[in-house]
Amino acid sequence: MAMPKSVFSKDYQIAIKRLKEARLEAGLTQAEVAKKIGKPQSYISKIECGERRVDIAELKILARVYRKSLSFFI
Repeated sequence: MAMPKSVFSKDYQIAIKRLKEARLEAGLTQAEVAKKIGKPQSYISKIECGERRVDIAELKILARVYRKSLSFFI
């Protein structure tokens, strides 16, 4: 039996939910976050809807922008 892709795992879905929550708590739009990190708005949108996976380096950058610890997301 094949394991499901991690992007669809419960843990990953929780991380995505927390990324969006952190952005909203920081009072930032997707466009504002994207500008801060030098990416297009669609980059943030795809992360938040699960179309794009986030690696640890990207997560560290987003955590810094949102003023959250890495442990908040995992």
